[in-house]
Amino acid sequence: MLHVVKTMSSTSGGILSDRIGRRRVIISGWLIYGLIYLGFAYAFSALQVWVLFAIYGLYFGMTEGIEKALVADLVFQKLRGTAFGIYNFAIGIATLPASLIFGIIWQRIGAQYAFMTGAGLAIIASVMLLFTRSTK
Repeated sequence: MLHVVKTMSSTSGGILSDRIGRRRVIISGWLIYGLIYLGFAYAFSALQVWVLFAIYGLYFGMTEGIEKALVADLVFQKLRGTAFGIYNFAIGIATLPASLIFGIIWQRIGAQYAFMTGAGLAIIASVMLLFTRSTK
């Protein structure tokens, strides 16, 4: 379900980012992510989880390619390879500790708090991106 929705929404997300700007679409996507994680924190039925995973696909469709396009927009053309390398390094190096922390919160406090933490961090990241300016 997630990948079907992601595939169907990726092109629309890209078109939207060309029209209203990459930051707006990414911020919207990250806010959707936060809402999805809040939903997962309170989901208690299989149907709720399926619906949330479908919406999760929308988040990916709205952000995954557009984040990379924003990286390309923010750097000079001769530095794009380096910028993509740094971007992917940052994503890769942050994923393991983020997943471990999520798992620790889940085990020690509960799944609901793990998802609420993820939601809170997504909302904080959205606000931070809103106030970030490009130097290019």
